[in-house]
Amino acid sequence: MKQEDLFNYLTEENREKERASVGQALRELEEKTASCRRCKLREGCSQVVFGEGDPDALLMLVGEGPGRDEDRLGRPFVGRAGKLLDKILEAAGFQRKEVYIANVVKCRPPQNRNPLPEEINACYSHLQEQIKIIRPKIIVCLGSMSAKTLVDPRAQISKIRGKWVERQGIGIMPTFHPAALLRDPQKKKLVWQDFQQVEREYKRLIT
Repeated sequence: MKQEDLFNYLTEENREKERASVGQALRELEEKTASCRRCKLREGCSQVVFGEGDPDALLMLVGEGPGRDEDRLGRPFVGRAGKLLDKILEAAGFQRKEVYIANVVKCRPPQNRNPLPEEINACYSHLQEQIKIIRPKIIVCLGSMSAKTLVDPRAQISKIRGKWVERQGIGIMPTFHPAALLRDPQKKKLVWQDFQQVEREYKRLIT
């Protein structure tokens, strides 16, 4: 085996070991999250919606909380808003399987209301640990609650969307939640502009 081939082999082997380690860490965190009873949301939901996607993802999307379909299926963003998000990702050149998708809270709030501050605080450490394990380079905050949690508790999504914010070396792009686009289709153009910025930054990172 040539020296260059050996180097490539060892590098890939190390990557595989690292991927396995990250995957194991996420599985352990998911088990821990599934048993969480820090707030009352767990009492009223069917299951914990931990998150899904590529553990090696450079791009992570963080929504607000699971809805009815997500609670039923145990997966994030699988309802109408999720289907719209898939289309947005595809248009920006991403496949769902190559990003990681999670929510601020892992249990469905009753009647899909916004998570309460105490519920967000109770679940925040789980999200922090997810981010620490995955180590994304870009996070897209989908909606006001996500932006308030990861950017600034005083943030107004209409004012900060489309503007990059850096936190601990991660570029954060706040934008409207896909559900907001279903209520107000005029926002689609703004979200598309935001995802075009994300696409450009992602390409810069991988080249």
